[in-house]
Amino acid sequence: MGVVETFHLDLPDPVRLDCGRELHPVRVAYETYGTLSPERDNVILVCHALSGDAHAAGVAKAPPESGTRDGFGAEERDGSSAKGLGWWDGMIGPGKAFDTDRYFVISTNLLGGCRGTTGPSSTDPATGRPYGSDFPVITVGDMVRTQRAFLDALGIERLAAVAGGSLGGMQALEWAISYPDQVDAVVAIASTHALHPQGVAWNAIAREAIMRDPAWQGGHYYGTGRAPDAGMGIGRMVGHITYLSAPALEEKFFPAAAVRRRPALHDHRARVRGGELSASPGRLVRQALRRQHLPLHLARADLLRPRQAARRRVAEAGARGRAGADAADRVQLRLALPAGGLAGHRPGAALSGQAGRVRGDRRAVRPRLLPAGRSAADAHHPPVPCPRRGRVTSRKRHW
Repeated sequence: MGVVETFHLDLPDPVRLDCGRELHPVRVAYETYGTLSPERDNVILVCHALSGDAHAAGVAKAPPESGTRDGFGAEERDGSSAKGLGWWDGMIGPGKAFDTDRYFVISTNLLGGCRGTTGPSSTDPATGRPYGSDFPVITVGDMVRTQRAFLDALGIERLAAVAGGSLGGMQALEWAISYPDQVDAVVAIASTHALHPQGVAWNAIAREAIMRDPAWQGGHYYGTGRAPDAGMGIGRMVGHITYLSAPALEEKFFPAAAVRRRPALHDHRARVRGGELSASPGRLVRQALRRQHLPLHLARADLLRPRQAARRRVAEAGARGRAGADAADRVQLRLALPAGGLAGHRPGAALSGQAGRVRGDRRAVRPRLLPAGRSAADAHHPPVPCPRRGRVTSRKRHW
């Protein structure tokens, strides 16, 4: 992409926020790559993650003090251009995923990002000092609303796609919700529509680490010569822990220990690769779908059809005066890939047959919808006493 310059645009109107306030003035930092078509229909908006900025590709004309490239050893990997190289340089450019020979790619710094776009470090017109902690609380919806106002100022009405990872993916999903008729495609990578309660708890700990740093100064530390760098470092450490699960961390930093602690899993994988065992049911389903060229969304609709039948049978049983509550316990939904894959399977028809069962694999279930008390296959699942309450239960998997 060569050398790229960051531009700024002041929005003409105030931005309405979800907290009820209006923010004005608002400045947006942005970069563009490629050529805008005469019809203005080839625009792709890329959204950065929490620590990113508007510089997504190419080499910055004015390199920042620290780069926004992700990954361990990014500076060593990228060489002398590490600080000035865009955070998604490997994805944006001629012949790349976001091909600038075909598309006009726009990258903006999100609202509150403080890397050129209005945020807590910006000057509050009411006081003449940086907002600091007086900056209003913003949401992903506010970020997307600002992007929409920015595109309106550029005269762009519709987007060919919105793409981003992590927080950028959340913005992409918000575009699909708030402006479904103004975006053709959404690319959300390593993202989510909402944060799990445990994630909220970890974020609370990270915020406390920052605010308990003496240099926090109630959030008004701009211009004082001190910043809560120590608290920010601890908060960032907490964030990195949440990016990987415990097994993933172990496999990344202690691969040998991970193999020793999970010998059965690694032995199973090795036996699958060697052909001694069949693959997992989920993998068999994916392989069969690829062989049959069956769209995944159609396959899901077809495979879930027996579950609707199960609910209908329970409702019918209750309507006939039978114990409706007990009927739910007596209906088993057992769904898996037949031994012959999906070959010859008609859309809308219930699956039949029996999948191979790997010993000890609880995911291997049967593909028929039958009352549990009348199934001939129940002989393969003898009742066993429940260790907690002494009740007799079944080894069959319940959905």
